[in-house]
Amino acid sequence: MTHSTIGWDVGGAHLKAVLIDASGNAVQVLQVTCSLWKGLDVLALAIDEVLTTFNPVNNSVHAITMTGELADIFPDRHDGVLQIIDLVNTKLNGKKLYYAGQQGFVQFERVAENTSNIASANWFASAHYIAKKYPQALLIDMGSTTTDFMVIANGQPQCRGYSDAMRMQVDELVYTGMIRTPLMALTNRVPFAGEWCTLAAEHFATTADIYRLTGELNALEDMSDTADGKGKAILDSARRLARMIGRDVGEADITAWVALAQVFRQAQLSMLKNAAMRHFSILDGARPLLDVKTPIIAAGVGSQLLKELALQLNRPFINVTELISSNADSEKKWASVCFPAYAVANLAIN
Repeated sequence: MTHSTIGWDVGGAHLKAVLIDASGNAVQVLQVTCSLWKGLDVLALAIDEVLTTFNPVNNSVHAITMTGELADIFPDRHDGVLQIIDLVNTKLNGKKLYYAGQQGFVQFERVAENTSNIASANWFASAHYIAKKYPQALLIDMGSTTTDFMVIANGQPQCRGYSDAMRMQVDELVYTGMIRTPLMALTNRVPFAGEWCTLAAEHFATTADIYRLTGELNALEDMSDTADGKGKAILDSARRLARMIGRDVGEADITAWVALAQVFRQAQLSMLKNAAMRHFSILDGARPLLDVKTPIIAAGVGSQLLKELALQLNRPFINVTELISSNADSEKKWASVCFPAYAVANLAIN
């Protein structure tokens, strides 16, 4: 390739990167485990892995967005943005553009004055990109840790909040994900063996355990550590699930633990459904902002769960893979999982 652009999404648990050509086609996609709370050295190693895999040309353009500034190794988000960008600026060769949401891209010299716009702006890159293709939609990106709800109307992102604090308040950022969410965050009790069981307020199990049991979690996307640091086999997940209600896995057949996993799944789906209904209910003057034909566009590792959400809400469903340009289906799929990285790369060339 004589020219390439790499979109980088620096998260707190994963580093996501998408290399596109001059036409915006996804050529290579990579997600790397990056436990940023363990230190910046982890991010440096993850960047090296991406660069070794992609082997980009020297004149590549790098478009960078992030959420990793929230990692608790940083005293605050401003400092987190600065430290991450200092490292990125050192590690990458070529032109570097830092995505500042509504301010567009800024270069390194303007980062310090734009940290509040750069912090956790990856969702806005996704919404900005989709708005160019769909003038009206509810874009939902369900990742490993959080789910972003992005209203698009009149060909523009229509966010009520921009900071994480405000977005959490208005259900545009919902802290529930497909892999890393502790099960105690989904509900406080579940039915089991004909009785209601109160959950242990312990980090015994995560949502990855329930989706391993339901068969909905792709092993290649299952990158995060388990709650107890043990294995990811069905029996391992069932054992962790049993602990959530104070039991041992041997007290019931595996079918009972799969059924319990479905209970947790429905609890998480209800959280997502409530947020989606809130966004569909917003009024613009006297008219609904989103009409009944407004589709749900799904991205992220939880796309299949979002398909069920759209069905329950009787909304058209579009998987974001349909909007990703690539010659390989595998790259389309991974670009969906790493959608903000794909979006920010394309925004950099358009």
